[in-house]
Amino acid sequence: MADGARYSRALILGASVVSIAALATESGVAQTAQPQVEHASPDRPKQAKRKQAKPQIAQQATSEAMNARAQAGAAPVQSLDTITAAASKTEERAVDALAPVSVVTSGQIEGRQASTVGDLIYNVPGVWVQNRGDEPSTSINIRGLQDFGRVAVVVDGARQNYQRTGHFANGSFFLNPELISGIDIVRGPTANIYGSGAIGGVASFRTKDIEDVVRAGERWGVDVKTILGSNYGRALGSAFGGVHVNPNVDVFAGGTYSTQENYRDGTGFEVANTGNRLTSSIAKLTVRPADGHEVKLGTIFQEDIYSVGQPPRRAGDPNSTNANGTNNLGGTSIYASNVKNYTTTLGWKYSQPDDQWFDWDAKVYWNRTENDQVKTAHTSTTPSVYCGGVPGNAVSGCIGSNRGYLLDTIGVDVHNTTRFETGSWRHAVTYGLDAFQDKVSSRDTTGTSEVTTPGGQRTVSGGFVQWKTDYTSMLEVISALRYDNYQLSSATSSSGGDRLSPKITVALVPTAVVTPYVSYAEGYRAPSITETLVSGPHSGATVNDSFFRCPSGTPGPGADSTFCFVPNPNLRPEVGKNKEIGFNIKKNDLFTPGDTLRGKINVFRNDITDFIDQVAYGNPLVVPTGPPPAPSITVLPFLQYQNVASARIQGFEAEAMYDANLWFVGLSGTYQNGKNLQTGFGLYSVPPQKVTTTAGVRLLDRTLILSVMWTSAIANYDIPRTYTPATSYDLVNLYVQYLPTQDLTLNFSVENLFNQYYRPYAIPVGSTGDTQNDVKWASAGAGLVIKGGLKYHFGGT
Repeated sequence: MADGARYSRALILGASVVSIAALATESGVAQTAQPQVEHASPDRPKQAKRKQAKPQIAQQATSEAMNARAQAGAAPVQSLDTITAAASKTEERAVDALAPVSVVTSGQIEGRQASTVGDLIYNVPGVWVQNRGDEPSTSINIRGLQDFGRVAVVVDGARQNYQRTGHFANGSFFLNPELISGIDIVRGPTANIYGSGAIGGVASFRTKDIEDVVRAGERWGVDVKTILGSNYGRALGSAFGGVHVNPNVDVFAGGTYSTQENYRDGTGFEVANTGNRLTSSIAKLTVRPADGHEVKLGTIFQEDIYSVGQPPRRAGDPNSTNANGTNNLGGTSIYASNVKNYTTTLGWKYSQPDDQWFDWDAKVYWNRTENDQVKTAHTSTTPSVYCGGVPGNAVSGCIGSNRGYLLDTIGVDVHNTTRFETGSWRHAVTYGLDAFQDKVSSRDTTGTSEVTTPGGQRTVSGGFVQWKTDYTSMLEVISALRYDNYQLSSATSSSGGDRLSPKITVALVPTAVVTPYVSYAEGYRAPSITETLVSGPHSGATVNDSFFRCPSGTPGPGADSTFCFVPNPNLRPEVGKNKEIGFNIKKNDLFTPGDTLRGKINVFRNDITDFIDQVAYGNPLVVPTGPPPAPSITVLPFLQYQNVASARIQGFEAEAMYDANLWFVGLSGTYQNGKNLQTGFGLYSVPPQKVTTTAGVRLLDRTLILSVMWTSAIANYDIPRTYTPATSYDLVNLYVQYLPTQDLTLNFSVENLFNQYYRPYAIPVGSTGDTQNDVKWASAGAGLVIKGGLKYHFGGT
């Protein structure tokens, strides 16, 4: 009840701030007028409109990078006015998209001074992250769906499909936030034309390019940046530069280096192994060989050096107890990790205002994630016979032993849009194909990583056609049909399947202040390699919990297990069937000349048939937990990924921002719940309910921007008994940006102002009923962090 009341108060207060701010504008505060933004979507097929829209798109896309007074916490153009193609693969403003689309702009990214990708998207409605502090990767949850590609993550159009199985999310990616220029989020399978698997949604990241550093009128430009932070120390340095070699050739390159020491959580306890060393480099070559054609070659390299795992927690830590109050002070194995991530893309675009038949975008890409680990510590210092006299066991390996994970993804994405008119109807038909192939391999000299993350190959391909039409700005209809096919194989088994997935969206008066629309969309997710092929014993850590021999196990050390993974070549793909009602809100000059109001509201229900989940089964075994007189426990001997009947996730999302130029105020919120309809249990992956209030002012001729973001989160307790709920919390961040000159930018931020302890997602409970401590401790966010940054721009003609 207390959490619910707190959530309600946060929501009411946030809404009140928006209302009061809007009413206060009527008092006649003078504002600086901004250019009006045309309501009509820029992808309209009428030739005259396309001639006007193309320059406008380019201007909006680069305005933030060229504006010397980029704003912290708010972009010069409202974020929902940003041009995006994420939902329909046709360019349109986010606020005009007939889909639940959110955008994080380059101006917002500059103001956040983010240490992780999660720092940039935690306030986006319907979006959550499942991060461990001791691993710098990110796992994105959209509308309660995550893992195994349920959220399609793409960087410059290249899919990021890395996954390893452990006490963590089953699907994550590595991306240095300093490389990011913009983020597009599409929630739900409404973007099914984007590619196979995205029944939860799409997270599309754009990395920096030449327009981020070379301003209007300049031939070359360089940005250098330094950030220093508190909470045991953190620092970042970066440099990015670009040059227009001639009107048809651009060159861009840059790099980053950051270091972070272990941080303290909100209770003051140091979270071990949360320090890291991150480096990255990026280069892009853009060539325009003919009028309307653009060819871009881009490459990114990242190296992350860190240690993952938690040592035993010392007594007295208030967060080392489980629900029954007993201490859980045992740690987990620790691995020194070196991750290398490579992404290379080659794209070709063609677009001409006078060409109604071709608006072409084609891309091929390669992504590799290579994770090499060496075990450096064990849960005890007792020598192991299995490990030849050094500490370790058959589950996690022996101190000094190596393990590794490698995933290569190659892919292609090609689509074209043709535009025409019939009477008062205007049409845009987009059609294309896409495909990718994952190759996974794993190795573990003394442990079982190759069992839990098996090697194999998966090929996923598909094609789509989308028809987007509107009638005299009174009616807009989007219909699409997508075909998907997948083939999956290993040395021992194979599987495959295909399906057609439809989509239909209808909107009334798309150019009005409020545009209502309804949508139905289906998405298709092929099973992953791990879900289908995982096979073998989960070896016991000690002689006391190695009590079962898998039927396919072989005699010898480590053959005994706590349970057996069973492959499932008959696993069926998941199908998401999403029903949605949405409202787009846009109004200029609401109270005073130049002010703007933008908003999106969505109510949805996503029914997932053949939902894939882990299922334990078999004749129960009663086994001792140790030598007599230790008690016994009952376990089920087999664990397999199976299709359950269905799952349902439904909820409400809203985001709105009122910008009066001298000040701005916004509100975003999410309420959702999810059920496994076969068992009746809630889904552990449904994140906390949350509401975020943002407010800020622009002073000294808009050279000084002060802003605050307050997020109130209420944990989801409707989860299986095998999970421990997240914590409820309030997170308050302050941001300051000052531009004393056109080329110098100073940033200051305070994160977690009130130094709260928070753990934002549910965690699993171990096989003996105790909380898995490594997850619990490592998932706690940092306490109070103060950062200061300086960026200087060099440029010339």
